Formats: sequence, C-alpha cells, structure tokens
Amino acid sequence: MAMSQRRANVRLPPEVNRVLYIRNLPYKITGDEMYDIFGKYGAIRQIRIGNTPDTRGTAFVVYEDIFDAKNACDHLSGFNVCNRYLVVLYYQPNKAFKRVDIDKKMEEIEKVKTKFGLHAEEK
Repeated sequence: MAMSQRRANVRLPPEVNRVLYIRNLPYKITGDEMYDIFGKYGAIRQIRIGNTPDTRGTAFVVYEDIFDAKNACDHLSGFNVCNRYLVVLYYQPNKAFKRVDIDKKMEEIEKVKTKFGLHAEEK
C-alpha cells in the first residue's frame, strides 16, 4: 500500500493543523537554528519568530504537510534548547485571539459608558 493511501485512512484530531505555535524559545534563537530543529520533521513553508516585547520567545512554524507538523509537535514538546523546554502547540486562531478580543470589547464598553456617563456611583 502506498504511503499516501495509508495516510488517507488516518483520522487526525480536529486541532491538528500545519501551523505550530512554539513558546518558551530562547530570545536569541535564529531562523537558521529554528530550521535546524524543526526541519528534521519535514518541509517547512515558513517560520515567523516573535520580535516584539509581547511575542519574544515565541514563533510560528508552518509545515507543507499536516503529518509532518503532527510528528514535530509530538516529538518537540519539551525539547531542550539552551536549557529552555519548548512548548509546542497547534495554532488555534480562535483561541489565540479570544483573550485579546475580550479585553478590547471591555475597553470599548468602558469608553461608551464614560461617553454617556453611565458609570454607577461607587457605594
């Protein structure tokens, strides 16, 4: 049986996708080092390393193939890089931005309340 036929029968959990979100990276890690670590598991389409104060120590790794991404996720969670243990997760856009959305909405609500003088008197 060909590899692709065998793979077609495999049911992957719904959260599995080609984009991995990596946390707890050393701040000074380079793109080349990332390719060395993650490239062992398959062809990589793109790596984005966080470079702002909020995103330092994180990266996105996009694989060409979902099975390579799953393999990397399974093997690299807890991998030691410069005495830091990697946290490797599947990227879930709805989860990643939910917290930010809630904060923004609360901010908007506060602005509207202030604009219309709706703040209840503190007791």
